[in-house]
Amino acid sequence: MARRLRLVELDFASSAPLRLAFTAALAAPPTAVYRSLAEEAGSWPSWFPAVVSAAPTGGGAGRTVRLRGGVRFQETVMAADPDTRYAYRVDETNAPAVRAMVEEWVLSPVGPGTRVRWTMAVDGPAPYLFAMRLARPGVGRSFRDAMRRLDRRLTPARHPSPGTGR
Repeated sequence: MARRLRLVELDFASSAPLRLAFTAALAAPPTAVYRSLAEEAGSWPSWFPAVVSAAPTGGGAGRTVRLRGGVRFQETVMAADPDTRYAYRVDETNAPAVRAMVEEWVLSPVGPGTRVRWTMAVDGPAPYLFAMRLARPGVGRSFRDAMRRLDRRLTPARHPSPGTGR
């Protein structure tokens, strides 16, 4: 059964009681990364294994997301700044204990590629926050694996040029 969470604003991403932040460098350009994050919600399961399904709602103003293990989220998009930022708030979930949650993806160009910073900002009772702190290494591993998969999806292996001998 879904519960309604506290409706926080985008600044919660920097003021939440607990923030898990991770970064990765991708060879893909910011335009392609942003498109996968914000405009192609249905592609998430192909590169983020924790996600079973993701679909836009309200003409892109929100999303419904299902994770492995049966967790469901109903989200509202808080920021959709092409090629630079995508952020959303979880409005309803069946996940226990969480009281408020915002996720923010910030994209920065690095040469022809992209630096991705993902922040998961949460609030909940002390035992929940403690458990989330303990989960940090696993969440980080999941993020890094997802970014490697996304980068492979967006920058397929290049074939050697004829006559290069490679």
